[in-house]
Amino acid sequence: MATTRIATTNWEGSLMEGAGTVELDSSGVGKFDVSWPSRAEEPGGRTSPEELIAAAHSSCFSMALSHGLAGAGTPPESVRTQASVTFQPGEGITGIVLSVKARVPGLSAEDFQTAAQAAKENCPVSKALAGAPISLEAELLD
Repeated sequence: MATTRIATTNWEGSLMEGAGTVELDSSGVGKFDVSWPSRAEEPGGRTSPEELIAAAHSSCFSMALSHGLAGAGTPPESVRTQASVTFQPGEGITGIVLSVKARVPGLSAEDFQTAAQAAKENCPVSKALAGAPISLEAELLD
C-alpha cells in the first residue's frame, strides 16, 4: 500500500531577507523555522532543506540496513546513522556522507560492509538523491 507524507512551507519575503516555516503536516510533530542564512551560513536555531534531507536519509538508511541485516539472519542490536549533506550556494547539494556505527552480534566486518553498501544503494531516499555523490563510512562495533 502506498503512503503519501505531506509537509508545507510558508515563506514571506525575498530569498535573502525573507524567512519561513516548514510544518510536518502528516505527523503533526512540529513546525520549524527556515531562512537563507540558516541554509547557507549558520543555523541560528533554524533548519534548512539540507538538514531535513539529512534527517530523511539517516532514518531511511538505518531502516534499510536493519531490515537487510534481519533478513540475513543477523538482526542488529543497534544502528546509529549520521547523514551529512553539503550545500554549496550556486551549485546545490554537492555531497552526502552516511556514517553508520552498528552493533550486530555474529556478523563479520566484511559482511557488515556488504550489508551497509546494499542499504546505501537500496534505501528509497538514496535512490531519490542519486544525483548527488553519496559516500559511506561504516563501522561495526564490538
